[in-house]
Amino acid sequence: MRRFDADYLERTRRGMWGDSREALADLELDTAQRVLDVGCGSGELTAVLREESPGDVIGVDADETLLSTVPQPVVRGDATRLPVADDAVDIVVCQALLINLPEPAVALAEFARVASDRVAVIEPDNSAVSVESTVDAEPTLARRARRLYLDGVDTDVALGARAADLFPDAGLDVVSTRRYDQRLTVTPPYSEAALTAAQRKATGAGLADRADVLAASVPDDEFDRLRDAWRSMGRDVIDQMGAGEYERTETVPFFVTVGLTGE
Repeated sequence: MRRFDADYLERTRRGMWGDSREALADLELDTAQRVLDVGCGSGELTAVLREESPGDVIGVDADETLLSTVPQPVVRGDATRLPVADDAVDIVVCQALLINLPEPAVALAEFARVASDRVAVIEPDNSAVSVESTVDAEPTLARRARRLYLDGVDTDVALGARAADLFPDAGLDVVSTRRYDQRLTVTPPYSEAALTAAQRKATGAGLADRADVLAASVPDDEFDRLRDAWRSMGRDVIDQMGAGEYERTETVPFFVTVGLTGE
């Protein structure tokens, strides 16, 4: 399983579920007394679930450092070997977890074991992410980097709506799959996070974070050209920010699939 730090999770989950929670309707959180948020990370979804449920929402994660930032109750545990009894909770939920597991079906079967009512997985389709930007080169370069990443990563990060295909083998009857688009926007006045992101583009640090995956997909010279173009694009972003003209919207499609345990 791939690991992420708290800064990455906060950056990529910023604003999620802030505008609408309609896609969570089929979880029926308003009737749930015990909810398990598996792979909770630094607790962004856990907080939302706690707002929507009258009962206990328990965060579970294998990373003790991340888990230490989430208010109690929390439990340290592996998604494929949950330290929870059969039928111990009403609902098991995860967000952007299955896409990072080499065997997502194993985790889903474990969710079905501990849930007495329903299981919900909220998974993105990273192949369908789109970027709009006032810097002309940015959408094209973002698509190029994303294709290389999809080619090089060893888990199904484009799972999205296809997560529903895994439900029957776990003994789950699919209730629904709803789409939720997370939109990450950058407009003036620019936040500290936006300014940092621009600097990371100009230095190539963003690509460097994924260099092992990206470089595995292409020859060295092609990766070097991508990095040079990325840095040039980053400098254009900084120039537009200086003039107060830079705007960017990234849309990440998430799919909320809900299944009944049949108990």
